[in-house]
This record gives sequence, C-alpha cells and structure tokens, in this order.
Amino acid sequence: MEITGIITAIIIGIVIGVLGRLVVPGRQRVGVLLTIVVGIVAALIGTFIAAGLGVASTGGVDWIELLIQIGLAAVGVAAVDRAKVRA
Repeated sequence: MEITGIITAIIIGIVIGVLGRLVVPGRQRVGVLLTIVVGIVAALIGTFIAAGLGVASTGGVDWIELLIQIGLAAVGVAAVDRAKVRA
C-alpha cells in the first residue's frame, strides 16, 4: 500500500468514524483516536462486505457501501463505548 492509500484510509476512517458516532444516540465516551481506528476498521470491513454483495463497484458514489460502513462504525463505536463503561 502506498502512502496515498494510507492517507486516504485515514481520511475515510475519520469521516466514517464521525458519521458512525452521529448515528449512535447519546453521549459516547470514546476518544478521537479510537473513533478514527473504529472508522478505519469499519471502512475496510464494509468494503469487503460490499464487494461480497456485489455493490462496491458502481459508476458513481457507492451509497450502499457507504451505508454499510457507517452502520459498522456505529456498531463499533457503541461496542467500544459499552466496553469502556464495563472496564
């Protein structure tokens, strides 16, 4: 992976993580860096799921892939928040 791919993954991870936090109701006790990590992981997993479903390569913006990624980020942020509460 080239440096531009890494930078792109970080930017997409930030956006996906923030959108995932916005979807989860209430206050989350998850830091910015952890939100970025959750967003990057959600973006990668969402891309693989969308590719498996055959909706990742469309002519324009891949809205279904984006929704999958945001949903996974929301689940990830909520899971990390709950894990921090229990710890």
